[in-house]
Amino acid sequence: MVLEADNIELSFGNKKILSSIYLKAEKGKTTGILGRNGCGKSCLLEIIFGSLTPKYSTIRINSKTITVKGYATGKMAYLPQYSLLPKNIKLKSAFKLHELKWEDFIAHFDSFSRYENVKMNQLSSGEIRIIETYLIIFAKQEIILLDEPFSFIAPLYVAEFKKILTRQKKHKAIIITDHFYDDILQLSDSIYLIKNRSSKLIKDEKDLRNEGYLKLNLK
Repeated sequence: MVLEADNIELSFGNKKILSSIYLKAEKGKTTGILGRNGCGKSCLLEIIFGSLTPKYSTIRINSKTITVKGYATGKMAYLPQYSLLPKNIKLKSAFKLHELKWEDFIAHFDSFSRYENVKMNQLSSGEIRIIETYLIIFAKQEIILLDEPFSFIAPLYVAEFKKILTRQKKHKAIIITDHFYDDILQLSDSIYLIKNRSSKLIKDEKDLRNEGYLKLNLK
């Protein structure tokens, strides 16, 4: 399974957001996307998934251009930055809806064992993020798009998700963005930096420093 996003161009009014974007992700690898806030990382994932329509785009799966929205292929699952699940749904119902076992989730996050009959609106934002991130990672789709999955999540849980993603990439093509660049560096087999509306393949931390990205994010 190989996904390619090519010739992506996006503007909002007279403001150009993305231009000359290329990205490749494949099964067995995690592809990271880095960039300053507002550079278009989330927009790129939405374009790939099909929830945002750009001026131009070519999305290919296994070298074949898809002529429908990404979600309509049945091959993509997408975690946006906003919450996905209804606020009044119980956790056990959410797992049943996604055809996943609650017991498997608890094996990774045992502190949630008492929450099986709890509704989503009774959880903190970090707890909701953990639930939804897990559901998307373990979705049946082969292409997983994760937009800042580690937001609001404690370091202990981030570490567990990194282990999960390392195992799951054997079966899926994973694309992930996050503002914690060190997590992306550790997780990713290939990394793209979005800068000046274009994408550039990054080899290592040195490249990020040469591009000025780390300096802009250092405190």
